[in-house]
Amino acid sequence: MAGVFGLRGELKVAPSRIGEDSLAAGVDVRAELGDGTSRGLRVRALRRHQGRPLLAFEGVDDADAAQLLVGAALFVDRAAVALGEGEYFDDDLVGCALVDVTGIVLGDVVAVEHYPAQDVLLIGPSRAMVPLVRAFVRGIDVGARRITVDLPPGLLDPSQADEA
Repeated sequence: MAGVFGLRGELKVAPSRIGEDSLAAGVDVRAELGDGTSRGLRVRALRRHQGRPLLAFEGVDDADAAQLLVGAALFVDRAAVALGEGEYFDDDLVGCALVDVTGIVLGDVVAVEHYPAQDVLLIGPSRAMVPLVRAFVRGIDVGARRITVDLPPGLLDPSQADEA
């Protein structure tokens, strides 16, 4: 959480991967505090101020109580998040094999990073970047742990760019 807002215990939030769609009044969250401890909280209210989400939690009724939560990371139970068509949890993609349209394994997804323009899969020990966009991704089968792609030459290995 980014900071205290006002005197009534509201906190400024910088939404992350799942974003503020998963936050609403009545939702239970876990706050991981800077000292390594965690605390269960229930969202009392969510509103926006100048484009930024503000959260109020049950039992956090003043600025002093809210200040104790500044810097905490919020986590929502996985089962409470409704994914839309074509949406995936990062954890479901990490470990998937990246294969080309002919079935050749290109590497494994080691991480997912999120940038303003698009999400990116990091592949193998070199952490080569593959944009997670329809132009390249032909299919994602989380059950089979497989992501099928059609990549331009050189995207994973720049030395192959001139071979095409």
